[in-house]
Amino acid sequence: MQKKFFLLAAASIAVVLASGCANTEQKFGRGLSNTFEIVRLGELRRTMEQTALFESPDAGYTTGFVRGFNRSLARTGVGLYEMVTAPFPPYHPVFTDYLSPGPVYPDNYTPGVLDDSLFATDTEVGFSGGEVAPIVPGSSFRIFDSP
Repeated sequence: MQKKFFLLAAASIAVVLASGCANTEQKFGRGLSNTFEIVRLGELRRTMEQTALFESPDAGYTTGFVRGFNRSLARTGVGLYEMVTAPFPPYHPVFTDYLSPGPVYPDNYTPGVLDDSLFATDTEVGFSGGEVAPIVPGSSFRIFDSP
């Protein structure tokens, strides 16, 4: 029994050490980002927008909503899968024929850097630029944003 346990522990340590860090953290980060899709709702908003533009405005509110909700659930499931399987290969994005690897946003809104002292270039003034209210849907007001 102890030999089997020792062999299992040695094999698991070898797998963890052989997997490398960079690929594992990229896969885990991508999975974490995709898991929070259900909260962010970027896929839902983009799908509704695209359906309204390419089919009809009425379809955007009905078909687009259902299609976007399904895509959000799929992205959340892929994120959970990537988080659980992060230490194990393959490290490339999965299901890319249905979902893009990175987070998606509607074409009418792409988020920028938050207006926070972490990203501020001039902390003496108290603010320097970035998003003011990113939690408000549709907010695109930015301080010192030049075109």
